[in-house]
Amino acid sequence: MADDKSKRGAADRNKVAAGEPYEVSYFAKKHGISPDQAQKIIDKHGPDRDAANKAAERLK
Repeated sequence: MADDKSKRGAADRNKVAAGEPYEVSYFAKKHGISPDQAQKIIDKHGPDRDAANKAAERLK
């Protein structure tokens, strides 16, 4: 599902749009992991940014 750019704010910041390459790339850079690892985390934990962040921190 594509990121709806008309929806902004706190609710949107709490989600990671796995279908948007720039979001996956940003998430990977933020955590110092590969884009493939980032995509797997997002696929496994869904769009919940907090859950994905915690999973990425465990990789370090």
